[in-house]
This record gives sequence, C-alpha cells and structure tokens, in this order.
Amino acid sequence: MAGITAALVKELRDMTGAGMMDAKKALTETGGDMDAAVDWLRTKGLSKAAKKSDRVAAEGLVSIAVNGGTGVAVEVNSETDFVAKNGDFQAMVKDITGAAFGADDVEALKSADVNGKPVADLITDKIATIGENMSVRRMAKIEGDTVAAYTHNAVTGGMGKIGVLVALKGDNEEFGRQVAMHIAAINPASLSEADLDPAIVEKEKTVLTEQARESGKPENIIENMIKGRMKKFFAEVTLLNQSFVINPDLTVGAAAKEAGVDIAGFIRMEVGEGVEKKSEDFAAEVAATAKGG
Repeated sequence: MAGITAALVKELRDMTGAGMMDAKKALTETGGDMDAAVDWLRTKGLSKAAKKSDRVAAEGLVSIAVNGGTGVAVEVNSETDFVAKNGDFQAMVKDITGAAFGADDVEALKSADVNGKPVADLITDKIATIGENMSVRRMAKIEGDTVAAYTHNAVTGGMGKIGVLVALKGDNEEFGRQVAMHIAAINPASLSEADLDPAIVEKEKTVLTEQARESGKPENIIENMIKGRMKKFFAEVTLLNQSFVINPDLTVGAAAKEAGVDIAGFIRMEVGEGVEKKSEDFAAEVAATAKGG
C-alpha cells in the first residue's frame, strides 16, 4: 500500500468531498485505482457531500463561549434553519466552538482536532449524514479582564442567530451583558471613531459634501455643515458615542464610566450576514410571504 500517497488521498478528497480517512480507506480497498475508489465511496454514501458543495449555506448558528478572560465566536452555516435546530448539528457546533479557543483564525480552526478528526472532516461527514451543505465560515476571539456574552434568538445555550461578546477592562459582567444586548440591537460599526473603517468615513463624508453643496451655500459654511453632520454620524455608528438603550440619557461610553469599567472591544456576529442567497431562494421567500399574507 506504499503507493497510496498523501497527494492521491487529497485528490480523491477534492473530487468527492469525502473525509481523509474515508478517502484513504477507499484507495486502500481499491489498490489505488482512483475511479474505483470514487465508486467505492459512492456505494458507501460518503461522496454525497461534494454534490452539495455549490449550494448556498446562509442559515445555521453563531456560537459563543467564554473561558476566563477569553471569548470566542464561531459561525457554522447550513442551508436551512431546520438543520440549525437539529441536536446533532448543535452538538457539532459546540465541539467546534470549544476547539476555537486553541485556534488563531478560521483556517487553523478547520484543521483543529475534534474527537480525533480535523474540523473540516467533521463538517464533511456531517454533510453526508444530514444531507445539506455546511461550512465553518468564520471565527473571532477577544480578551479582557471580563468578557460578557449575549445570544439573540438562542436555540440552545450560547447558540443563536446573533452572538455578541464584550471585553471589559474591569469587573462588571452584568453591565457587559447590557452592552452586549445593546450591540445586538443597534449593530455599531466600531467601538470608536479611531476604529472606524476609513473607507466608511470617506464614503459618508463624500455623500454629505455633495448634499451640502446642493444647498448653494458658501464653502466655509459647507465645511461647518459637514463637521456637524459627521459628528452626528459618528454618534450613530460608534458604540461609545451611541445613546445607551438601557439608559438613553447616557452614551455607552458615559454609562461605562458610571459602571466603573472601560469597554476594550466587542464582537458581533450574525448568521448569514454578507452571504448572497441564490435568486430562487428569494423568490421562494416572497411566494411564501404572499401565501401567508
């Protein structure tokens, strides 16, 4: 069996979507014959995953967990919300979330060991079992003296449609959870002006400048108009400058001072954000809404 090289196993995995051990076994059973190995996997039902790999997985779960001063958030996608409510799927997501504490990014997470298998193989096996395309889309990690967590639309502990982690300098977990709830609802673009994506700032400034110039006012007046409007924009999109939903008389930054902590950072992860569904999915949703109405 010396002819069964790692390259051969990889080629078979790429062709079929089968797990590493399954691909190796198929090649071993068929004496290294690639076509026969593909057929062997098909008869065992282990190559189904590849047929589903082009289907859009925009549902699923965001899972969050905290261990001491470290929090992790992981998004695992599926094609339907039904699978997100499946106990086996949830158990797998929990295991993957646990592995995220030892990974620095999503690629490292896919290679991390869970119950004796790389996460990528675990996903492939679950695709074959459940019959839907799935993927570990992203992960994020945050650290602080205290890390507070909140899950919105939770289906089970620490898993739901939106997961939020808030890192604090200081110790006030209850306040941190209130801030996490605020972030889930308001979805700030960044912690402060300093953290805001320069492209977002420049785009907003360009739009506001064009709007101001349409007024026909002198250039020096326009500059002041833009400064005022940009200040309002920063108050709307940066966490520390937003009105705190728990107490709208205070900004989140001012509320943090009253609570005796500093907000060091946050993660907000929502299932499917930025994933384009196929047009037929939208058509089906519209049709279903029309029928329901």
